[in-house]
Amino acid sequence: MLERRQALVALLAAGAAACLASPRATGGAAASGAAAASAPPARTVVIEGMAYTPAALTVRRGERITWVNRDIVPHTVTARDGSFDSGSIAAGASWSNVAKRTGRLDYACTFHPTMTATLVVR
Repeated sequence: MLERRQALVALLAAGAAACLASPRATGGAAASGAAAASAPPARTVVIEGMAYTPAALTVRRGERITWVNRDIVPHTVTARDGSFDSGSIAAGASWSNVAKRTGRLDYACTFHPTMTATLVVR
């Protein structure tokens, strides 16, 4: 049973990686070299083992953060102050958000309240 679960997790993770690499996953065709050079960098938080990794992330205002769920159960990314909420992120799926305001934003999974992390926006 454990081997089957591990195989399923690996399969879902591979599918998520393929979706993220696809131009369709970002909403259209790949950006041109000039546009890509001027766009703020993207950051990734992995949800795996019932935890956000990294548990603390510092970004600049305007940066896009993507949370990738590599667990076998759904999770959320919900700011304690209500400034963002991913809704349910299915196993193998992802959700992105742009950091709009500076400050410290603590967030958690509404399904699993012990899962917490911090986003610092400068």
